[in-house]
Amino acid sequence: MIGTVFRRAMRIGAMAAIAMLAVSGARAQQAPDYEAIVASPDRADGDRQADVRRKPAKMLAFIGVKTGMKVLDMEASAGYTTELLARAVGPSGIVYAQDSAAVIERFVKDKFDIRAQKPVMKNVVHVVRDFDDPIPPDVANLDIITFFFAYHDITYMEVDRAKMNKKMLAALKPGGFLIIADHSAKPGAGISVAKTLHRIEESVVRQELEAAGFKLVEEANFLRNPEDPREAAVFRPQQPNDEFVLKYQKPM
Repeated sequence: MIGTVFRRAMRIGAMAAIAMLAVSGARAQQAPDYEAIVASPDRADGDRQADVRRKPAKMLAFIGVKTGMKVLDMEASAGYTTELLARAVGPSGIVYAQDSAAVIERFVKDKFDIRAQKPVMKNVVHVVRDFDDPIPPDVANLDIITFFFAYHDITYMEVDRAKMNKKMLAALKPGGFLIIADHSAKPGAGISVAKTLHRIEESVVRQELEAAGFKLVEEANFLRNPEDPREAAVFRPQQPNDEFVLKYQKPM
């Protein structure tokens, strides 16, 4: 009888401990105030100008990034998104900012390094690796990967996109998310205008990610513009560019 009571007490104690850990984990990963992050007074003027097009508060909410999360920002470039993610995950989280050496040399130069000196970037690790193998072998169980306005770029580079997509899938924890956004090309354009207009047909991205094993769970419309004829280069828009935002999940 005493043994039965003792075992029952042990089970109750273990269940209570598990419940406490669950509550602790929930507290560790809370959704921050995205509007407050965007309004942070120490953000650069150039970033605030980019906000008009990028709508960062809506994007952060769509991503679902929370404090304490482990996140990878693919082709971080000058670090606009990286910094927003760093603010969102806070000191208890970590952001890996990936760039290839070729992209840094041609486009980024020292822009990311200058941004990295900001105190808010202390929880950021700059990862310089090729797109074919973008994630360090010791990095796993990521909560989120972001890949913004750059997938089209790699279509005209010497990159094995199927391999890259498989690597991203493997680096996510089960149930983790990949959020991808890019400039939309006209139906039938495929990747043919990626280098000239910096656009990509949405269906191409969908097909390639789903072939890697990702499952589409949500899409956003806050960067859509159905009036965009999608015939101009995105850097010289005739009107706001039509841009798609997709959320994919790694199956549980």
